Amino acid sequence: MNILVIGGGGREHALVWKLAQSHRVKAIYCAPGNAGIGQVAQCIPLKVDDLSGLRAFAEAHHIDLTVVAPELPLSLGIADEFRRARLRIFGPTRNAARIESSKCFAKDLMRRCKIPTASFQVCANVTQALDALKNFSLPVVIKADGLAQGKGVVVAHTFSEAKAAAVNMLEHNQFGQAGARILLEEYVEGEELTVMAFADGRTVVPMVAAQDHKRVGEQDTGPNTGGMGAYAPASGGMKSLHHRILHNVLYPAVEGLSRVGSPFYGVLYAGLMVRNGEPIVLEFNARFGDPETQVVLPLLQTDLVTALEAVVEHRLDQVVVEWSTQAAVCVVLTSAGYPGSYQTGCPIQNIPGPETVDQVAVFHAGTAWKENEIVTAGGRVLGVTGMGPELKTARERAYKVVHSIQFQGRHFRRDIAQRMTEARA
Repeated sequence: MNILVIGGGGREHALVWKLAQSHRVKAIYCAPGNAGIGQVAQCIPLKVDDLSGLRAFAEAHHIDLTVVAPELPLSLGIADEFRRARLRIFGPTRNAARIESSKCFAKDLMRRCKIPTASFQVCANVTQALDALKNFSLPVVIKADGLAQGKGVVVAHTFSEAKAAAVNMLEHNQFGQAGARILLEEYVEGEELTVMAFADGRTVVPMVAAQDHKRVGEQDTGPNTGGMGAYAPASGGMKSLHHRILHNVLYPAVEGLSRVGSPFYGVLYAGLMVRNGEPIVLEFNARFGDPETQVVLPLLQTDLVTALEAVVEHRLDQVVVEWSTQAAVCVVLTSAGYPGSYQTGCPIQNIPGPETVDQVAVFHAGTAWKENEIVTAGGRVLGVTGMGPELKTARERAYKVVHSIQFQGRHFRRDIAQRMTEARA
């Protein structure tokens, strides 16, 4: 098979890495890819929002399956365009992807499908927002409706902070059209959990649960990022909780989308808060998570191509998806200043090659080639994933490699999975 992966970050490197393990794969292309992906696949200089260019490439190179990783091309309708051209693609339609691209749509779907979620109110102007604030306790969450590259969420601890966030989004166009409407949402405390699932419009097959570390600093301090690391399995293998997530969250969402004429084919991502043992949905995404993919896919024992094809061909109920009993921990190395402004072009020393050595895989997120050396090219630079029979060993293996990699301004959290490791000791 010839496979095209769309995207260029750590999640995409993990997908390419896993796909390359399949005996069914002949060639892998990635658009646009990065320096690490280029060691195991052919990188194509096409932007993820160049739908016509990507379709033309798939047609010209006889691509048997395209896998879409980022949210932007899904929100633009790449799956619709490929299917019209009779090209096989893994990813939901534009309408189904609204479960991520419009938080208001997602919240309305959850309300109608009785999916547990935080209380909320939709506001289209500042006057509505200020009136709605009276109905919420502090802290309160303000979210831009549309895609804002992970920056469209503010947790306000005072009413003045909440007002400022609403004004910035609704009047100052902080996020453009994505902030034309906002959500005011109840702040929910608990244990964060991510559960991704394969879905073919009818059948839902959950993956191993993971936990992301979003804050830039140790002990969950500092601003939110795209993710500083993750581990899996999370939630201690609580079967009763996983059962409730499957039947009270994932299946109702997939069935609800089918009822409104937008069947979901792809990966459904549920970002959850577990409060008093009960899952509450914070958000849905319409694709693989990043960095959760870097700890979930290493635990997948079934051929990934087999699972992806089963979704595309609407026969997921005929496939048994099996998982390792091992654990995985991913530590993200970032450029200094991330998630704010940061320098790029810094040479990186001591990066292991594309092979998995001593149960450690290094996934490139923001890297590029410059004058025959690999340099930094993004905020998140590398994700180092260690694997082992339990979290403690996986964590030790990951950090051993993390400490060996060097580049100017290198930053990473030293407590990824630490709390859970200590709790299980």
